[in-house]
Amino acid sequence: MTAARIVGAFMMAGFLCATAVAAEQPAQDVEADQPTLSLEDLDALLEEDAIEESIASLNSSEIADISGMALVLAFAFFSFTRKSVVLKYVSFAASIAYLGFYKSNLVSIVNIFAILQGTLPDVRHSIPWYLLIGFTTVSTVLWGRLYCGRICAFGALTQALDRILPSRLRIEPPAWLDRRLVYLKYIILGAVLLYFVATGDFLIYRYVEPFWMFTLNGNTVMWTLLAILLLATVFIRNLYCRYFCSVGAALGLISNFTVFRIKRWGECQTCQICETACEWGAIDGPKISVTECVRCDDCERLYHDQQKCVHWIVLRKKPLVQTAAS
Repeated sequence: MTAARIVGAFMMAGFLCATAVAAEQPAQDVEADQPTLSLEDLDALLEEDAIEESIASLNSSEIADISGMALVLAFAFFSFTRKSVVLKYVSFAASIAYLGFYKSNLVSIVNIFAILQGTLPDVRHSIPWYLLIGFTTVSTVLWGRLYCGRICAFGALTQALDRILPSRLRIEPPAWLDRRLVYLKYIILGAVLLYFVATGDFLIYRYVEPFWMFTLNGNTVMWTLLAILLLATVFIRNLYCRYFCSVGAALGLISNFTVFRIKRWGECQTCQICETACEWGAIDGPKISVTECVRCDDCERLYHDQQKCVHWIVLRKKPLVQTAAS
């Protein structure tokens, strides 16, 4: 009896050990199946955590700046899609007031200098800047120089002045001269970039673009040049934007790859209504120069105006002609 109990005890102990081993084996298999994180994976996880912490640590002022920039850009794009003159000028006012005098945040030749040097600002403290640069780049690729015609505070200011000032003061350069002057801004862009590469002097921007005016901080030479420029703009509309703006030149180069371009009707071959209405000299007969067009909407509104556009007038007259012929 005692021997039987001893044998039974050994059998029970063996059974329990076997059960424990069997229960432990799947856990070991699961652990063996789990992938081992590499150093790169750990760095990526740490970076994600850092970004989340940075976003979570934004203060109220930074959130206000991000929201303000997002609202201005969103409204500018909304006004562009609606093709409304009123909304366009409201967008101008927002750009002048907020991006211009309040934040002095415009796309500048200095930004191109930073790209060349690889010294872009810290994302954590420059989210509004990245929003502006990102929107400008993407919108230029998709629709053309939308930034120039809708968002740039200086461009908005000169377009608003053109609307206010009497049209009798305007002097339109001859077409042959205008077609040559537009290349001047590309020459300026190239010269300034070469100068910067050779000297590293980014302060040259003060003498090739007037955007500093929104800071109200300039020397006598700068204010004198600005006064001459604005006085000349009274007579030649959008003078700086059309002929001297290095940022416009850079965006003009990018706009060669624009995806969604302005459509043209067959009647545009002979009609000159849009060409006459264009304030930027971007239309030559049926051709629209994508590098000079700033998507101001003027020709696009005419394009869809069934009372003014020759295309729609011809369509209305065709049934009458066919009826008379029959």
